[in-house]
Amino acid sequence: MHNNPEPDDCVLFGRRLTKIRKERGFSQEQLSRNCGIAQSYLSNVEQGKRNISLRNICLLARVLAIAPSELLMFDTE
Repeated sequence: MHNNPEPDDCVLFGRRLTKIRKERGFSQEQLSRNCGIAQSYLSNVEQGKRNISLRNICLLARVLAIAPSELLMFDTE
């Protein structure tokens, strides 16, 4: 186990998803409804508490009208 002060990938993904969701004008409720996923699941993903599947990354990207790879372009600041 690493004692790394950097946020883990799930946290970074969640931050990126939250940023893009807000830029696109979606609430968590709207995005989860359009994707057919539970809002509680989306909330946990955005908080870095859940490890999201590739299938759901692609689904979110489709609804957000972006390439799936854009969700993986983490801000490391």
